[in-house]
Amino acid sequence: LEPPSGDELPTRGYATGRTEYEPLLDHQPSKPIPISPSSTRLQTLEAFVPWNGQEFSNTRVLVTVQGKCTTDHISAAGKWLKYKGHLENLARNTLIGAANAALDGQVNTVRNAISGLEPSVGSIPDVAMSYKQAGVPWLVIADYNYGEGSAREHAAMQPRFLGCNMVIARSFARIHETNLKKQGVLPLVFARPDEDYFIFAKDPHELVVSTHGVVGLNENTPTVQVTVERVQNGKVVETHNIECVHTMSADQIGWFKAGSALNLIASQQKAAH
Repeated sequence: LEPPSGDELPTRGYATGRTEYEPLLDHQPSKPIPISPSSTRLQTLEAFVPWNGQEFSNTRVLVTVQGKCTTDHISAAGKWLKYKGHLENLARNTLIGAANAALDGQVNTVRNAISGLEPSVGSIPDVAMSYKQAGVPWLVIADYNYGEGSAREHAAMQPRFLGCNMVIARSFARIHETNLKKQGVLPLVFARPDEDYFIFAKDPHELVVSTHGVVGLNENTPTVQVTVERVQNGKVVETHNIECVHTMSADQIGWFKAGSALNLIASQQKAAH
């Protein structure tokens, strides 16, 4: 039998195609793109607030994620894809697939840490939004390989939009870890993942987290100390000092300080002109 053969290139050349180009809009960067304020699918993307130059403090634990948590658990697809251009609406699905280690693996249910805020017990995005509206920073505690799956950036943008400043995990999926860095969220890994993760598995809504080492963060000093206080009835009843590590490069630290990679690029372009 002879192997099949064929022309490596079209014998009559390629079709010419359209040689002209007509822009759809006479858009200039200085002019805003018109978006209807009533649109549910499109929304102007506002720049995230830059890091304030201080250590993180009074940060509440929104959820301690148990087991596998893919990007689809963090930012579900399906019917939600129509909101990809509207971050506020898309954020309503944030972590709705995550299992809560403190509630025997119950999915998309957390306790609200702040007395008087509603809901006292509710979905993860609802409680996250209540923290955002009250100006309360929060973080996620995650299990192994957090963020595995697709490379969707909304899985990092949505928590950032809702007020997340850190994710501390037993380990990260590499692409999602980088996406968190791009959005100005600090990803940290437990230095002792098989011990320290479980501190957060019991009543994480009682825990208040602060950092030591975010100020002066650099690629040659990979450790960040985290202090965890358990507060009951307004009193600290338990304190833990935990060592975490980061993988931030100098460029990525620049993203973090600017509030996001896009913020840094915009400031660089502005300075160039």
